[in-house]
Amino acid sequence: MALGQGFRQQQRQSQKLAMTQRLQQSIQMLQFNVEELRDFLTQKALENPLIDVDTNWNANHASLSAAKNVATHADFIERVSTTNQHSLFEYLLDQIHLTMRDTKLRKIVLALIEFVDVNGYLKVDDQQIMAETNATPVELLDAITLLQQLDPPGVGARSLQQALMLQTENDESAPNLAYIILEENFDAFVNRQWASLAKQYQVDLADISSVYDYVRTLSPTPGAAIGQETTGYIFPDLIVTTQQGQLGLKTASMAQPVVKFKSNYYQKMSQHDDQEVTEYLKEKKSEYDWIASSLQQREATIFRVGTVIIDRQADFFLENSTELQPLLLRDVAQQLKVHESTISRSINGKYIQTDFGMFELKRFFTKAVNKRPTETGKLISADSVQHRIVALIDGENKEKPLSDQKIVQILKSENVELSRRTVAKYRENLNIPASSKRKQYLKPEQ
Repeated sequence: MALGQGFRQQQRQSQKLAMTQRLQQSIQMLQFNVEELRDFLTQKALENPLIDVDTNWNANHASLSAAKNVATHADFIERVSTTNQHSLFEYLLDQIHLTMRDTKLRKIVLALIEFVDVNGYLKVDDQQIMAETNATPVELLDAITLLQQLDPPGVGARSLQQALMLQTENDESAPNLAYIILEENFDAFVNRQWASLAKQYQVDLADISSVYDYVRTLSPTPGAAIGQETTGYIFPDLIVTTQQGQLGLKTASMAQPVVKFKSNYYQKMSQHDDQEVTEYLKEKKSEYDWIASSLQQREATIFRVGTVIIDRQADFFLENSTELQPLLLRDVAQQLKVHESTISRSINGKYIQTDFGMFELKRFFTKAVNKRPTETGKLISADSVQHRIVALIDGENKEKPLSDQKIVQILKSENVELSRRTVAKYRENLNIPASSKRKQYLKPEQ
């Protein structure tokens, strides 16, 4: 077929970086904190019969250690509350008052939510609720339907099967077969009788598998995420040691999940002559090798980053100093000859344990605020400036507190040039009120 006038064929050569699934997952593994890594590896172990994951560490010890250590530097570590102020009951109650008119049906729904447990399941006998609310069977059914239409999806279910069905019904992206399989063949589905299901619904095994993968993303306890008080554990990735004035660094191996290869199972299955079994084992063995290699690389990268940190911030670790030296992501990236994004992933959610506290690695990154070195030849970090502002305000005359402009002038005399707006921002970050609100009228000494 001839090309139209004005068109011609051209060849172009271009280079593209193909992000394979394993490369993406290797990047994810570097970014995961210890708990996320544990969950990821546990999931991999469920999918791969050759992988065994040991996550046996003392969570209570880690939590108590973290809480004790963090208290030492509470002013410089952000504390995040893990308590949701809304209980599930209050959450449902708000929705009912906002979306339902004051009718008998609403009164029945209000009565029903008193019997919804913390996981979102409705735990009450129909006869009991009808007796308490004087509801007919039809009215009760309508009320339960209204309850099950509330958020979170799955709330008000009577069973796991119904909870999954409600979530599927509420999700437009759910596979077409998901709801009907859960409704008609729940037991066969959970018992992985996929061949019979594929035959019954006249689909491929891959279609049943995709439904299975989807259902695994649903929550068996739809109400548990609302209003539950959870304890956040901090697990260190690195440990700093000090001996005779010298710093050392080691990996916190006791907190790291360990991946083991099930060699006995592999040897047993290798005796089969079935080609499909051989290919399956080859694939799963390759996946294990990749995971083991990625874990080693993750540990080595975090360790290298930690080594640069303790070298640059040696005063902090040796003298328990609250001041940090300027350190940027690009500084570490250039030293280790990696991309800045690698450093960012290496410090995100990772912690280092010392004799006097546990600190997130990104805590040690702070930019310089002075363009000219001080008399000692050092640049001053934003962290150090904030400490200096605290010291100035602590020592001020409480009857004539320092204004932001006055602090600017004092810092300038110390070779640190900042704008008044920057000083005000640092002061606000430190939760220090303005000078007009710090003024005190002291009683004269007798």
